[in-house]
This record gives sequence, structure tokens and C-alpha cells, in this order.
Amino acid sequence: MVDPAVSSPLRPFCCGCSAASCSEAPTRTMAATEIARQAGEGARAIPLSGHVGFDSMPDQLVNKSVNHGFCFNILCVGETGVGKSTLMDTLFNTKFEGEPTQHNQPGVQLKSNTYELQESNVRLKLTMVNTVGFGDQINKEDSYKSIVEFIDTQFEAYLQEELKIKRTLHSYHDTRIHACLYFIAPTGHSLKSLDLVTMKKLDSKVNIIPIIAKSDAISKSELTKFKIKITSELVSNGVQIYQFPTDDETVAEINSTMNGHLPFAVVGSTEEVKIGNKMVKARQYPWGTVQVENENHCDFVKLREMLIRVNMEDLREQTHTRHYELYRRCKLEEMGFKDTDPDSKPFSLQETYEAKRNEFMGELQKKEEEMRQMFVQRVKEKEAELKEAEKELHEKFDRLKKLHQDEKKKLEDKKKFLDDELNIFKQKKTAAELLQSQAQQAGGSTTLKRDKERKNSGFL
Repeated sequence: MVDPAVSSPLRPFCCGCSAASCSEAPTRTMAATEIARQAGEGARAIPLSGHVGFDSMPDQLVNKSVNHGFCFNILCVGETGVGKSTLMDTLFNTKFEGEPTQHNQPGVQLKSNTYELQESNVRLKLTMVNTVGFGDQINKEDSYKSIVEFIDTQFEAYLQEELKIKRTLHSYHDTRIHACLYFIAPTGHSLKSLDLVTMKKLDSKVNIIPIIAKSDAISKSELTKFKIKITSELVSNGVQIYQFPTDDETVAEINSTMNGHLPFAVVGSTEEVKIGNKMVKARQYPWGTVQVENENHCDFVKLREMLIRVNMEDLREQTHTRHYELYRRCKLEEMGFKDTDPDSKPFSLQETYEAKRNEFMGELQKKEEEMRQMFVQRVKEKEAELKEAEKELHEKFDRLKKLHQDEKKKLEDKKKFLDDELNIFKQKKTAAELLQSQAQQAGGSTTLKRDKERKNSGFL
């Protein structure tokens, strides 16, 4: 039989009582402690698999995020033929397949494509939005409106998902634009009016990163002056472009340096050229070769480092905490929601809802009363119109009735006149026929008499 004291070495009271004031408690506790010590000497030690502590939470978050995957959405804004698709292929080292688009549309159209990328064990759902037909129209006044509407539509879709009673944000495909690569044509002179107006309309809605496309089209000296000119025009026109964050010590130095290189002068190419003993992406010309990943030739590497390796998460965070929050706040304020009452006291969502509901019901009742009065007024006006029309119809009917009677009387008089003439005609006809008959009879008798006389005279 198993000794209960041995089988339960940490049990403080052998007598089974649970009172701490038991007179035998100290003796029993010491005995239990000794038994536990003896039992512990023969216990099996279990080694730990790792450090025990809450400092493993970052690893848990990393594992969870890696399993869930990431999403990143890029908006490419630029004129036709400036090299948007080529740069995207070069940036992610992938040939993104897509249908060729026609550039004869009357307005700007936004075309969105989503791709599943994987690097090591990290999955990225990349969405690229291209502005088809941007800058192709003669009248470019409304070119930015389609882009602004598209960005607001993505914000609205996320807001509606957020306001649902049963939300699924963990599995919701976030289509909000995280970065806007604005492609500037390498004119070497200054920004176009279209570029300034569009960036001014977009700077409060998306993170704008200006880049000079096809920068190998102008010389180094012209490119330096062009960068200075662009920066000056952006500042003078109040355009807020995305600044790489410098509050994180780990990336503060590199981001501070890269902020001075904006706008990036880039060159894109998916063709590989053999330089020395290795193959590199480059653009080959009769006068030489421009290497895409050579920092002496262009800023492509800087753009890739800043956009993908260093600041991708900050772009996502800025989109949510700055641009989306601004849209959400303005939208809720338009709907009548607010945080404080006129006395600057906290205003709960329920109170806001009730106040808005009462206001809406008051306006609804007011509009209902106005519509009722308007309906009554219109009914009265319609009744008056109908009565007037009825009176006119009665008068017209009386006129027509009288006219009908007059016409009928005329017809009857005329009929009587014709009947009288017909009777007279018949009488005359009868008399004529009688006279004709008598004349014929008389003529026949005369003829017979003449014949007889002739006959008699012949015999003579």
C-alpha cells in the first residue's frame, strides 16, 4: 500500500485537516518537507528548451506576421511611355505579366493588378496600380480626379469594413495605397503644371516619392540642376512629399542621407549585359552602357533600399496612422460624429448616435410636414384646375349641344323642303306621263283615221 505522505510530499497536513491552527501543524510540516526533499533527490530533471521570459514576444509577433503574410500596394503615376512598367519589373526582379493597354481613352483610367511574391519564407501580396492615359489628353485639367477618387474608394472600402458589426480585418485584403511613385519626365527644365497640380492633390492622401524616370536621357550636370529645381518648386508650391523617418536610431542616419537625394534619378531595365565576368542589368547604347545597379550611374539602388528594405513597414504605418486617419476623421465628422460636446466634455458614440438620430428624425418630420403641406397645396391647385377644366368642358358641351340642335333643325328643314320638292316633282311627273299617254292615244287614233282614209281613197 502506498504511503499517502510519500505519494503527496507537498501536502502540509497529514491528519487531513485544513486548519492552519492545528497543534500538530509544525511537526507535520517539517516531516512533509523532509519527505519532499528525499523524494526530490530521486526526481528526474526536465531541461528547458530555451529562455523563459516575455522578451520572446517580438519573436512571436514575427512568426505570426510571417505566417499571415504581408501586403504592399504601389501607385505608379506618370505619363505614357515614361517607363513605369519597366521600373516595376526591375524593382522586384520579376516579369509582371499584364495585358497591353490602349492609350486612346478620353480620360485617365486606373488599372490594378495583384501578384503573390515570395522571398525565402516571407510571402508578399503586391498590388500595382497603373494610371493608363495620364497626360495623354489635350485638356489635362481633370487628370488628377480619377486618381483621387480611386484612393478615396480604397479608404472608403476599409472604413466600411471597419464599421461592420462583424469585422474580418484579419483576413481583409487591404487595398489602400501605401506608396505613390510619381514619375517625372526627364525634361531637365522644371516640373510641368500637371505634375504640380496632381502632387498637390495627392500629398494629403498618399505617401509621394518623386522619381526622375529615364534619368540617363540627360547629363550629370543637368540632372543635378534638375533635382534642385524640382525640390525648389515642390517647396514653393507647398507639396508635401514623403520624408524617410529619422526617429528610429537604427535607420536615422541612412534615411537622413537619402532624404537629401530626393527625387531619385532612376533607370529601369530587365535586360542583362555582360560586364567583365558577371551579368548585370543595364541599358546598352552605342556610346556606352548604363548599369541599373551602379550607384554612379543612377539612384535605382537607393530607391530599392529605401522603398523595400528599410521603409516598407513605415510606409504602411504612415498610410494607416496619417492618411487613412485623416480620411476617417473627415468622413465621420461629415456623418455627424464627434468626440466632445460643446462644453468640451467626452461624447460617447451612443450619445452621438442618439443626438444624430434625434436631429435626423427632427429633420425628417420637418421635411414630412413640408411635403404634406406641399401635397395639400398641390391637391388644392389640382382640384381648382380640374374644376376649371370641368366648367370649360360643360360650357363646350353646351355650345356643341346647341350647335348640334341648330344643325339638326337646319337638316330637318332642308329635308322637309326637299320632300316637298320631291312630291311636287312626282306630281309633275305623273301629270306629264298622263299627258304623254293621252297624246299617244290621240296620235294613234289620228293615224288609224288617216290610214283608213288612204285605203278608201285607194280603192276609189
